[in-house]
Amino acid sequence: MRAAWYDRQGPAREVLQIGELPDPWPAEGEVRVRVSVSGIHVGDLGKRQGWWGSTMSFPRVVPHGDGAGVIDAVGLGVDPSRVGERVWVYLAQSYRPFGTAAEYTVVPARHAVPLPADVPDEQAAGLGIPGITAHRAIFADGPVRGQRVVVTGALGAVGRAALAVARRGGAIVIATVRRPDQVGSALAAGAHHAVDTAGGGVATRILEYTGGEPVDRVAELAFDANLTTNLEILRIGGVIATYATGAAEPSIPYWPLGFQNITVRFLSNDDFPESANEAAATELTAALVAGDLRYPIAARLPLTEIAKAHELVEQSSTRGRVVLDI
Repeated sequence: MRAAWYDRQGPAREVLQIGELPDPWPAEGEVRVRVSVSGIHVGDLGKRQGWWGSTMSFPRVVPHGDGAGVIDAVGLGVDPSRVGERVWVYLAQSYRPFGTAAEYTVVPARHAVPLPADVPDEQAAGLGIPGITAHRAIFADGPVRGQRVVVTGALGAVGRAALAVARRGGAIVIATVRRPDQVGSALAAGAHHAVDTAGGGVATRILEYTGGEPVDRVAELAFDANLTTNLEILRIGGVIATYATGAAEPSIPYWPLGFQNITVRFLSNDDFPESANEAAATELTAALVAGDLRYPIAARLPLTEIAKAHELVEQSSTRGRVVLDI
């Protein structure tokens, strides 16, 4: 099969290679997917670059955890009728060496999610890591119907999914974005209200939208930078569900968090409970079908340009998802 891989960590153009690898075959309980589109997430870049202290668990890695395609073979114990089924896949390169930047990928059958015909491959191909993270951030601490939920970094990959599933779950959703010109996009993506952080006074403006009532939970992109704001807006017993931070070892205001009985939930996509993954997959697929979740596609490149694709994702100016046509 045609594939991209790296044998050592480092910059994209220095370590990514493209060539032929043996076709994989599914083991018991697995399916093989002929990949049409491969999604790229910052977590894929981190594994390749060695960010966050990560090391290579395998001598060779085919990158990317997310993708879309068609099942063309199944292992023992998997219903043969799944052959020919259109699917999106997640966790393809989680505790496994070979992800979706290849003509074929093999995943546990439950990680290949049926994809209705009216959802474009490029929308589903990058859904797994950010979408499941978003769903976990919103629902890990219970239903949100009638609750006030803040989604920070609302136009990012996780943020867009969080807006969609929180609104579908019946929450009153308040988004934060960086600039005033992004407010409209956040509202279109599912927020009831949106606040640009460039305008300052973020906590005051959020509470204006709630009529002064504190919020119930925050899906947090920048744990370190937004702690003060979150302490101002959260109710006693509220939740910060965070999946990223700027400072790797931020200072924690222990007593203010303790006095408010705040739950801080730290999230890492590779190790969510399988029941949570499956619930997220079902709801995210429904959101795609309904049109409640749509990602702008900033670039769609061939596999041969994987290094360029990784560089585009590394650039914060890239507006939208970058995907590879396999």
